[in-house]
Amino acid sequence: MTKVITTQDRRSFLKVSAAAGGGILIGFNWLLGCTPSAEQVKSMPEEWYNINGFLKIGDNGLVTIMSPNPEIGQNVKTSMPMLVAEELDVDWKDVMVEQAPLNTDIFTRQLAGGSQSIRQSWESLRTTGATARQMLILAAAKTWDVPPEEITTENGKLVHSGSGKEAGYGEMASAAVDIPVPDNVPLKEKKEFKIIGTSRKNVDGHKIVTGQPLYGIDTYEEGMLVAMIIHPPAFGMSLKSIDASEAKNMAGIKDVFTFETFGSDEKRGSFDISAFPHLIAVVGESTWQVMQAKKAVKAEWEKTGDQTVPFHRSGREWSVNFPAGLESTEMYMQKMKDRDAQGGETVREDGNPRENFDKATKILERTYTAPHLAHNCMEPMNFFAHVTSDKAILKGPIQTPEFLEETASDRLGLPLEKIDIQMTRMGGGFGRRLYGNFLIEAAIISKKVNAPIKLIYTREDDMTAGTYRPAYLATYRAGLDADNNITAFQVRMGGMSESPLFANRFPAGALDHYLAENWSIDTNITHGAFRAPRSNFSAGVEQAFLDELAEEAGKDPIDLRLELFEKAKNQPVGENNDYDAERYAGVIKLVREMSNWDTPPENVHRGMAAYYCHNSYVANVVDLVMDGNKPVIEKVYCAVDCGIVVNPDAATNMIEGGTIDGIGHALYSELTFIDGVPQQKNFDKYKLIRHSEAPKSIEVQFVKNDIDPTGLGEPPYPPVIGALANALYKATGKRIYDQPFIKHLS
Repeated sequence: MTKVITTQDRRSFLKVSAAAGGGILIGFNWLLGCTPSAEQVKSMPEEWYNINGFLKIGDNGLVTIMSPNPEIGQNVKTSMPMLVAEELDVDWKDVMVEQAPLNTDIFTRQLAGGSQSIRQSWESLRTTGATARQMLILAAAKTWDVPPEEITTENGKLVHSGSGKEAGYGEMASAAVDIPVPDNVPLKEKKEFKIIGTSRKNVDGHKIVTGQPLYGIDTYEEGMLVAMIIHPPAFGMSLKSIDASEAKNMAGIKDVFTFETFGSDEKRGSFDISAFPHLIAVVGESTWQVMQAKKAVKAEWEKTGDQTVPFHRSGREWSVNFPAGLESTEMYMQKMKDRDAQGGETVREDGNPRENFDKATKILERTYTAPHLAHNCMEPMNFFAHVTSDKAILKGPIQTPEFLEETASDRLGLPLEKIDIQMTRMGGGFGRRLYGNFLIEAAIISKKVNAPIKLIYTREDDMTAGTYRPAYLATYRAGLDADNNITAFQVRMGGMSESPLFANRFPAGALDHYLAENWSIDTNITHGAFRAPRSNFSAGVEQAFLDELAEEAGKDPIDLRLELFEKAKNQPVGENNDYDAERYAGVIKLVREMSNWDTPPENVHRGMAAYYCHNSYVANVVDLVMDGNKPVIEKVYCAVDCGIVVNPDAATNMIEGGTIDGIGHALYSELTFIDGVPQQKNFDKYKLIRHSEAPKSIEVQFVKNDIDPTGLGEPPYPPVIGALANALYKATGKRIYDQPFIKHLS
């Protein structure tokens, strides 16, 4: 049995206090418990205490768990309380969950992102449950005058078999308040788990399917006005003048005015990205009235010059250049190709790759591209704000509430304790809601009109206002000798404002002569994180190139990969390889077995791929047939190693969703520009995968091990793109190097 320490020198991990109506409330510091938490969620009551997380045991035996981090559909609001309930030894039906408010005095990383929620809270949440259980045992021991080690627990009951005494947790909760927090507590052995590893329904499921107000867009308060934004029509343009006289006289319109989201000299936080800080706000009584008034506003726009914007985070400062000009897709794609041809900055070099390329019998070289992508959350950006002279109440869907609290404080001139950000469930995030310019816009508008407002982006506003997945380009080269052995390998990657390169990922470590280079080019089109940032491009192109390399070498694509992993496991090259070769190979072996790789169904074309990101390993096999020029995906096999699976049904849902998402964007999605103007402004032109185009079947299997849980929200997305590309080659005989794939199948 593992024992964990419950206190730290700097700040107490656990705090105990009496709960209203009797019972015990145990709060725990998420970051000091054991490992920091990245995005958690658990709670229930309406009375909150100024601590990072809570475990409340009522005198009726009910347990309430409250978590500080946002829920964006990854189901942590269900899975994380399961960790607490497991160690508390309580019946799951007695657990209640709710979203906690933002509290920057307590939390230091209150965000949803990085697929790290379960991983980083694995010990701290279990410790919280175990500590509460131990305090209840000690309270019962004191009450019954028996040794605590003779008391057992199960399903929320304390039992002393020697005396025949027993009590529910609720009966001992008040007595436990006076028990000092133990210095250390035992955690269950993994073989003892009863809740972890079992499927539990989404705690918000009933509210979601019955349409109860959970999302930011549902927010309504008496006297609330509706606000909308008019931003420049093109990247590289800004507002010159405005005539709002007609709009102001329209029915229900309260005001039309201009404002700056961020001051021109203001140093921005890392998530304060906004292409258009100078905007027009239209405020009125109803959504329809405001939408009509937007059309009546006459605005004149002008080209902007070069801009350099300072950013900061955690003591680090940097600047981002936004060059002047109206960019077009054709122009910047050529610009990326020209920049790639110049070579990049060497990030990693093992052995003598350049010399070995010169000696190679043959060289395989391929270049891949991917376009900009819009996040297209089903719930468009929105936020409620009620700002007065001494307080700001801000409520809505945001992945980075803590960081945006600091920005709101600076922008409104209010101290942090006067900024109250309340988090709602999100109708999708995918990284877009890391960037909260819409929160700041709502706050400024509310302050200006001196009224509560709900800012709403239309779909067109959402798709054309920036912060996209960047456009990327990668060039791969491999040298082979006369016996088709790989003698040199090079990858060079770059993109719009960032490179997607992961220099220390596979096949680094598996090749004696390896070179990784990167580059980037400045742009005034704003970019940000997109599901599985950078991996969403690098995985697909890496795996497509490896398949072509296997064909060139006359090897089965799975055999080639497994040979490389044997090398990485037994004779690794370099010391900074960020993957476990045995686990990586393990998912490939599992997916080979799942799919009967060597005996595919008749007339079915298949491709495979595998990738590591966010601490997890995923391998796919995609089976498809062609209906004319249209691919029909019959089945996708998914082998996943993410350590212990907390909630199997929820985990399977994430794998299925990520698989469909990756296939859909690779096949169909792209955002293009002409003279700085996005050409796809709504779903009539921006293609997302439809139900009828999704795989007919997805089979998921998890590697069974006792490794602590790792990420799962993002890892399923990247590899399936490579598997799809490889399957399409088998079906058409043509390699596709540029996304979206559908453009090359006609």
